[in-house]
Amino acid sequence: MKLNEYIDHTKLGPIVSKEDIDKLTQEAIEYSFKSVCVSPVWVSYAASLLKGKSPLVCTVIGFPHGTHTKEVKAYETADAIKNGADEIDMVVNVALVKAHDAKGIFEDISSVVKAASGKTVKVIIETAYLSKEEIILVCEQAVKAKANFVKTSTGYASSGATKDDVALMKEIVKDHAFVKASGGVRTFEDAMIMINAGASRIGTSNGVALVNHKEATSGY
Repeated sequence: MKLNEYIDHTKLGPIVSKEDIDKLTQEAIEYSFKSVCVSPVWVSYAASLLKGKSPLVCTVIGFPHGTHTKEVKAYETADAIKNGADEIDMVVNVALVKAHDAKGIFEDISSVVKAASGKTVKVIIETAYLSKEEIILVCEQAVKAKANFVKTSTGYASSGATKDDVALMKEIVKDHAFVKASGGVRTFEDAMIMINAGASRIGTSNGVALVNHKEATSGY
């Protein structure tokens, strides 16, 4: 695949405007990105702009800290899909991971998978906060809950994706799920490092710069 086909073209945050979503979707169409990733309030509008086009609509659930209850995450998911979301990026309850609560992690993820009704679910595990053993634990529970992807980061933690974390995640999920690298992927070279380590998707607000082999100066 070409790099553009890996990219979830992302625009998240509290002051995103309608014009920002217009630009995001137009770029996604122009560059044939895999998806646009937007906050739930923009799902319906993004879906209307992309109707009949190839890019998918992705949104975030329990974002950015994962501290919503599983019932709220399930409701958010169902609402997002009703509004036109094709893919769901949920933030796991990191406190459950730090507590090594396998049952709680499974239930947190499973609530979203069930509410997604067959749509793609990516589990953001926020690797910056986790030890190797905790990364393994949450990846195992994501596979058990039948999530489609595990994802490194929200972009709100102290660091984002690393080659070693992506490789470890891929080693654990094997062929049962895919890996999405996100946070800090700012150059074409960065993206290729993540893909070679095992990533099947790249989350970035710098998709245009990446495919044009330019270094991004800011963003997710």
